[in-house]
Amino acid sequence: MATHKLLLLAGDGIGPEVMAEVKRLIDLMNKKGIGRFEIEEALVGGCAYDKDQVAITDATMAKASECDAVIFGAVGGPKWDKVPFDVRPEAGLLRLRKDLALFANIRPAVVYPALADASSLKRELVEGLDIVILRELTGGVYFGEPKTITDLGNGQKRAVDTQVYDTYEIERISRVAFELARKRRNKVTSMEKRNVMKSGVLWNEVVTQIHQREFKDVQLEHMLADAGGMQLVRAPKQFDVIVTDNLFGDMLSDVAAMLTGSLGMLASASLGEVDPKTKKRKAMYEPVHGSAPDIAGKGIANPIAMLASFGMALRYSFNMIKEADLVDQAIAAALARGLRTADINAVGGKSVSTMEMGTAIIEEFEKLAS
Repeated sequence: MATHKLLLLAGDGIGPEVMAEVKRLIDLMNKKGIGRFEIEEALVGGCAYDKDQVAITDATMAKASECDAVIFGAVGGPKWDKVPFDVRPEAGLLRLRKDLALFANIRPAVVYPALADASSLKRELVEGLDIVILRELTGGVYFGEPKTITDLGNGQKRAVDTQVYDTYEIERISRVAFELARKRRNKVTSMEKRNVMKSGVLWNEVVTQIHQREFKDVQLEHMLADAGGMQLVRAPKQFDVIVTDNLFGDMLSDVAAMLTGSLGMLASASLGEVDPKTKKRKAMYEPVHGSAPDIAGKGIANPIAMLASFGMALRYSFNMIKEADLVDQAIAAALARGLRTADINAVGGKSVSTMEMGTAIIEEFEKLAS
């Protein structure tokens, strides 16, 4: 059995609390011989700034580059609102994505049967929902240059952010989208703003070309990103895989999160290209919910997205498909028992702590694995 090396970066806020539940699951898997994992931990975000005045050190980046997968918690909080822009907590996350070339961000939005009523939409709109938003992660307006604020005098300033995409960047994210769809329901929806943005024109053109050349068997539709946002809350089950750029993917995936009832339910995987020699790819797995500083330290955070993110690591980095399915099934089973953290609680649910929810999921995983 292969040994998989993991770098755990818990970060700030609720990050350490939800990461603790992943560590407990890893301990169980090691103990039961279900997997073999070696873990190392390091600082990222605000806690790294407090210690080293940077959001992530070069030494930690070296560890991230050498491990088989990075498991990431969350960064940021009001404590660091006034630190210099280039060392803000979020800079650590952006550097990980950029330096590891993690260009493909996979964000599933799944409504577990027991949580259909937790969504802000009607049950019939979300019951059985299972979609994926694929966000291009290393290009676009977040990384484009120039990126400046210029003092124009007379109390006026001008801010510039640049939206930039090259053909190859659109080609590689498109291929991931079509390959994902082939393993699901065989449909891709590409979203951009070609009506007002030149980058959207190129995006539409390149996705269409890749489809015609390599993936004619997959259904492809194009949709303007603002219309896509509307359709996500009008009839979300029409979608299978949505592929879009960095900015629109950031926003649309948060919309999709609320279809599931809570940001605490949304996991994600960020993948690099497959190394032709080793057949491995750099990867980082993280919940979408952020550091939630308002509830940090209270023991009430939802660990499901963090545990589901580790499940995605099993699936995409280690090809442990059965074990990944067991994580998903264990989460569903714990929810079916009526257990709810505060963010997803409703009438009739049993309110539990972060650790209690983690314990229930790990117990269900152990039962299913045996």
